[in-house]
Amino acid sequence: MNRRNFSVAFALSLGLPLVAGSSRAEEPKKAPPTKGPAPAPGPSAGLSADEIVTRVQAFYDKTATFKAGFKQRYYVQAYDKTKDSAGSVIFEKPGKMSWRYTSNGNRVVSDGNVIKIYEKENKQMYEQPLSKTQYPAALSFLTGQGKLKQNFKFSKQDSKQMKFESGYVLEGSPLQPTAAYDKVFFYVDAQTYQVRRVLILDAQGNRNRFDFVTSEANTKSPPGEFSFTPPPGTQVIRP
Repeated sequence: MNRRNFSVAFALSLGLPLVAGSSRAEEPKKAPPTKGPAPAPGPSAGLSADEIVTRVQAFYDKTATFKAGFKQRYYVQAYDKTKDSAGSVIFEKPGKMSWRYTSNGNRVVSDGNVIKIYEKENKQMYEQPLSKTQYPAALSFLTGQGKLKQNFKFSKQDSKQMKFESGYVLEGSPLQPTAAYDKVFFYVDAQTYQVRRVLILDAQGNRNRFDFVTSEANTKSPPGEFSFTPPPGTQVIRP
């Protein structure tokens, strides 16, 4: 498998869009948003986008591990289809992550060096050095692999218009062109400055949304969480 195909497989395993371009900020009519966690009330209207980003970065800079349940909604414009998934995820610095999809048994695991994408239904696992993947900057700040201001230019959105009135909404435009997305919206808890939701948009009108629920910071990860051996009979594919 070549690097392009592997990157596609990695993106699809997370439901990530694959192309960049211009998009609109609103959710698709055919894909109404799932109800996410409500942040505590009281956002300050006086904070600028830069000040909010600084506070978000400060929270994750002091966070060694981040654990959450997640709900994912991926809308494919070309087919007018919506796919809902759910599961749990753990991020640990530096570069470690573990996604467990309860809906289909798939896994995405990185030990900080190698990333493995296991597709249960197809009995396949894709494996590649993390440094050679198109790791999404939209989520890399959670593993300590990226700084928000180094990856995005931010603008503050109207929280009422974005239907997140008790928190902040930031629109991030990538500073460097990427094949993964055009814009990323970060929905920020007004009290803790945790990112409660990430909405990723691409040029084809696809929308990929993650809601992080029941989150915990700086808790010990289970032993062996970031290592994974597929079941016997699994085809292992390397680029």
